[in-house]
This record gives sequence, C-alpha cells and structure tokens, in this order.
Amino acid sequence: MLIRPLDPTQDFSAVTAFQAEAADYWLLADGHCDPAQQAAAFFTECPPGCDPAQSHHLGLFHNDRLSGLAELSFGFPEQRDAYLGLMILAPRLRGKGAGPILLAHIEGLARAAHAPQLYLAVLERNPRGWAFWTRMGFAATGLNRFDADTGHTIHRLVKPL
Repeated sequence: MLIRPLDPTQDFSAVTAFQAEAADYWLLADGHCDPAQQAAAFFTECPPGCDPAQSHHLGLFHNDRLSGLAELSFGFPEQRDAYLGLMILAPRLRGKGAGPILLAHIEGLARAAHAPQLYLAVLERNPRGWAFWTRMGFAATGLNRFDADTGHTIHRLVKPL
C-alpha cells in the first residue's frame, strides 16, 4: 500500500471514482451520494477555523488504485489540535488491515505537527466506525450534537498523541 498527498487537479477524477465506490458511507451519512460534489468537498471543506490549504488530503493506494481517503486539519477544536475530518476506505478493503495503516500515517503527521491530540467525529448510526475508532484508542469526549439536516447524532472522539 502507498499513501500520498492528493492534488485537487491531477487526482480529482480518481477521487470522484472513489467516492462512487464508497457511496454506502455517503448514503448513510447524507442520504444521497453525488461523487463529484463529494470529491470537491474533500479538497475544500475543513473544520471551523482551519485552513484547507494547510490540511493534508491523502490517498491510500492498493494495487495502484485509489482505495482510501483521509483529510487531516489543524487548529480544531483548539489551536494546537489535529482533526481527522474524513477517513474512508473502499468497501473491498474494510476489515483487511488498511484502516490501521492509514491511521498510523495520519497520527505520524499529527505528531510531526506537535498536535497534542487527534479529534474526529463519528455518526451514532455507524457502529462499525465507532468500534474501529475505539479499537484504535479513541475515546468519547462527551460532546455530541444532533444534525437536524441529516437526523444524525454525531459524537466527538479524541486520542492523545
């Protein structure tokens, strides 16, 4: 497996194709999947107060095929913190060891930036995601919010680095 930064121009079509392959997550999260819209959002959206230009947009490649995405930002919820806005794998790789490999790379980037902790959010309706994150050492912060647009309760998790 290879993990490398993704470029919004050169890699846009591959990210769009990946978003279509991983549509099951977007159907769960948003109730619909527009792969091109999700690809654009991957490169432009980030947590409040963060700069997308300072974020890491990563691709995990397996057999020369984009098979996972991750977006890591800095400065949320606090100035020195790291925030994993998205980490998603193609269904064909889930449960096969790729998640811990991608997460270890992300944690290395966060540590190199001297972030004391790594935050993320998980949907209450995503028990497989919740189980993965807790196995990886994340714990609930006690902060959660209800998103009226999607009907989801979203829980914030944290892992000390």
